[in-house]
Amino acid sequence: MSQAVNVNFRMDADLKKSMEQTCQELGMSMTTAFTIFAKKVSREKRIPFDVSVDPFYSESNMRYLEKIARDVAQGQAHFAEHELMETEEQ
Repeated sequence: MSQAVNVNFRMDADLKKSMEQTCQELGMSMTTAFTIFAKKVSREKRIPFDVSVDPFYSESNMRYLEKIARDVAQGQAHFAEHELMETEEQ
């Protein structure tokens, strides 16, 4: 086995604390968790989980929301009451 090296990166303090707690509950250290992740990425040549962008933050939706906010601020928004919609749970 080759010599171990340190890898340093920044992480939000709350996220680090939460991950440390989760790793502890799983019976491993953060180092072990990141090593498992690195081995899986190296072996599979991909991120081992889905990485996607929330469509809420798409450029077109953000423009739409900014327009609504401008309309509200200028008193030009028109609001209407509607019935609650039922959705299927995923």
